[in-house]
Amino acid sequence: MDSKVHANEIIKAGSNYLRGTLRESMADELTGALDPADAQLSKFHGFYEQDDRDLRQERQQKLLEPYYSFMLRARLPGGICTPRQWLTIDSVARRLGNGSIRLTTRQTFQYHGILKRNLKHLIQEINSVMIDSIGGCGDVNRNVLCNPNPVQSKLHAEVSQWARSISEALLPKTRAYHEIWLDGERVEGGDSEPLYGETYLPRKFKTAVAIPPSNDVDVYTNDLGFVAIAERAGLVGFNVLAGGGMGTTHGDISTYPRLADELGLIAPEQVIAVAQAVVAVQRDHGNRCSRRHARLKYTVESMGIESFRREVERRSDVTFQPPRPVSFQHQGDRYGWVEGGDGNWHLTLYIENGRVTDVPDAQLMTGMRKIARLHQGDFRITPNQNLVVAGVPEKHKERIEALARHHGLLRSRSRLRLNSIACVALPTCPQAMAEAERCLPELMTEIEQLAASHGLPDLTTVIRMTGCPNGCARPYVAEIGLVGKGPGSYNLMLGGDGRGLRLNRLYRENLKQAGILQELDRLFKRYAGERLDRESFGDFTLRVGLLPAVLDSREGFYD
Repeated sequence: MDSKVHANEIIKAGSNYLRGTLRESMADELTGALDPADAQLSKFHGFYEQDDRDLRQERQQKLLEPYYSFMLRARLPGGICTPRQWLTIDSVARRLGNGSIRLTTRQTFQYHGILKRNLKHLIQEINSVMIDSIGGCGDVNRNVLCNPNPVQSKLHAEVSQWARSISEALLPKTRAYHEIWLDGERVEGGDSEPLYGETYLPRKFKTAVAIPPSNDVDVYTNDLGFVAIAERAGLVGFNVLAGGGMGTTHGDISTYPRLADELGLIAPEQVIAVAQAVVAVQRDHGNRCSRRHARLKYTVESMGIESFRREVERRSDVTFQPPRPVSFQHQGDRYGWVEGGDGNWHLTLYIENGRVTDVPDAQLMTGMRKIARLHQGDFRITPNQNLVVAGVPEKHKERIEALARHHGLLRSRSRLRLNSIACVALPTCPQAMAEAERCLPELMTEIEQLAASHGLPDLTTVIRMTGCPNGCARPYVAEIGLVGKGPGSYNLMLGGDGRGLRLNRLYRENLKQAGILQELDRLFKRYAGERLDRESFGDFTLRVGLLPAVLDSREGFYD
């Protein structure tokens, strides 16, 4: 292998299709960690090694190793699970994790605080109800997003099936996961990765399927996107998008968030061939030397969109047709009860920052457990970290609503808070430079008070916070983005459109919380006095010249 490639490429190449020495690392009782190479390979199996950063200094002073634990992220295409599966998810979290469930912006759930000795047992338990974690992380296709769309349930059912098919088609074929965690039998010489090859992809790969007019999946921020095109007769095809991605690096203008380009329209039966062709192009042309520049967005930039399109057509034997016009109206969730086309009802619950747990004034975990014991439909995790109790017959509505209210799952919230999300950040994420999940609720209270003081109690602005520039909460398509720069400091980003169709831009750098509130106080005052009728906050910031629109990320995202 080329000596210039990133060290991770060497680890993957020598891993024997993701096996490495994971068995040996798991058996080592002298440490709570894995061998460094195995820690990289473990991501493909769905989990990350982490340590509690709140305890680092104390443990160093006592000459102890960091307090290692693991975060495991499941694969749950479209975010759909059954009540039986939810009860297992809940039980495992209470016994083998840190007592909470984290709903993610990738429309799945993850556990935190798993000790090494509990990992295998945890994986076996979720697999017992047909949930796995392979491809939850790592340099492969991650969990496939799909709009829950409880209003157009017939169309959703068809599109959701395509999301599941894409997920299955892009799964790694290695038997390593089944051998190591599920005690599957080793088949000598039987491994191959016809799509990924021995070194898999250069970097993570994200796929989403959207159903207009909702863009809750933020489809343009994904490496690969499919936008459902429906007519009166039903689904007629998908507009295909490629080259989106959120991650960037502070101070490095060669890295930037990017929205995907349109490749064209395809028929539903061409979806798998096109998805596999896009992955194959990234496999063969992606940057394997610099992981900062290894996402598909940089491959599309380096090849040029026309060349990239032709290569996908050649490999898939599909000719793209001109894309159909689409209209997205919002990137958030619809809360409360919505009736579906089949007469059943769907209840969308706001889960602040996706954390399902029991606290003194809100027994969210207990409430969801009681609902799961009664519910006969399914649950749908949304890309905004919320939860839909879907397919509720009329006779069960009153009982489910009563349970939700009693346990703090149905509380009155401002539209501003309902449109806010945050990543996990500290204390477990190793990339975090600042707080996010633990900080945003209190900050939102102060932002709500600011908005109300300027006569804006019904403000619907999309606010997103991350602890670092990697963009897990998709802050770069928020109307107000807060991106961690250092302890207690954030970059303030403005200019998104509230629909996920426009990137925002750096407005103020390295602000403490007091500075953020001071800036928003001034901005809300101007917005209250100068806005046009029905003008969103993001559109207002551009119209009055507070900052220019991002027209081309390559020109320098921070300029």
